[in-house]
Amino acid sequence: MPLIHTIPEPSRDITVVVGVSGGVGRALASALLRHHPDTRLVGLGRRPPEPPLESPDSIFLDIDITREDDIARAAEAIDALGTPTRIVIATGLLHAPGLAPERALRDIRPEALARLFEVNAIGPALIAKHLAPRMPRDRPALIAALSARVGSLSDNRLGGWYGYRASKAALNMMIATLAVELRRTHPLGVCVALHPGTVRTPLSAPFVAGQPGRKTLAPEEAAQALVAVMHGLGPADSGRFLAWDGAPIDW
Repeated sequence: MPLIHTIPEPSRDITVVVGVSGGVGRALASALLRHHPDTRLVGLGRRPPEPPLESPDSIFLDIDITREDDIARAAEAIDALGTPTRIVIATGLLHAPGLAPERALRDIRPEALARLFEVNAIGPALIAKHLAPRMPRDRPALIAALSARVGSLSDNRLGGWYGYRASKAALNMMIATLAVELRRTHPLGVCVALHPGTVRTPLSAPFVAGQPGRKTLAPEEAAQALVAVMHGLGPADSGRFLAWDGAPIDW
């Protein structure tokens, strides 16, 4: 059962940030609160964000994105609080103990592939399954998922990283397909995949060390840029794949 911390009375539209305990997720939550001071923010994750969110009526729901029963219970809790008008999915897995990006075909392991797809594609799809139908149908709403440029088929020139690339490409297809459905059910809604750039977080740290010339962003910089991109989107943008600076990325 998700743990609910500091629940005020429902009164406002809701912004949901999934993965709020991560470096980019925590920064996105803060940036969204600054940009939308009247919103009530609901953060989802396996642990509360540190430091705590600035808004006194922000809410944290303890979930595992790979467990559909957790997500369903969180959706029911959100029902009791209001209507989600922004859903930002900021989860992702690149490496973990015993799991590292493949350098070549010989490095592929089925259990690693399954875990990457579970976190990077299936989890976000389940979030969309339970939360997107709860978005308003008669006014603007947004669902955005953090993807990665390496998930672009057209942009793949270096190879390697089979599992991460493939799982992010699967996420991209989920977003593109959801955008088609939302055009019918939520004509004012927007559904996009966003590339946050190379952000200085534990996810990217092992892969930027020793590359002093590589452009990287602090989590706060990436979050501010992503929020600016989201703020400028309209229904015509639904189904797009965009970088942190607003530049389009080919699927």
